Amino acid sequence: MAIDIGISAKDRKKISEGLAKLLADNYSLYLKTHAFHWNITGPMFNSLHVMFETQYNELWLANDEIAERIRSLDVFAPGSYSQFAKLTSIKEESGVPEWKDMVQQLVDGHEATARTGRAVFKIADSASDQPTADLITKRLEAHEKTAWMLRSLLK
Repeated sequence: MAIDIGISAKDRKKISEGLAKLLADNYSLYLKTHAFHWNITGPMFNSLHVMFETQYNELWLANDEIAERIRSLDVFAPGSYSQFAKLTSIKEESGVPEWKDMVQQLVDGHEATARTGRAVFKIADSASDQPTADLITKRLEAHEKTAWMLRSLLK
């Protein structure tokens, strides 16, 4: 069945490709945050364990919103580790760094995800795709606020 929501097929494809990158960044950041939650040690254990849990729960819920927006544009959302690995700008961490390195990596990840979101926002805005622009605005707010809170720990 054809879709006619006032956004051309070409624009829906471009927006969805950008959203796929945003989803890959968000999912990769979710996974990293969750792993750090599990593996944090040292004097910051309690506060970071709780903070990381709050953050990974927020990221987890956002994954669904981003994927469902892709589907609303009549494109299939990526959903495998191999697809995310090709699309993400988040650097994978296979070890267990010290708490300050964990925090710095998460700052870097939230900032990278915000940059990805800004790039997609431009595409959505030029196509008059207000729902995608709104979703990205909310994601930018979340990533920028989280990056600020994490950066504050490193001062």
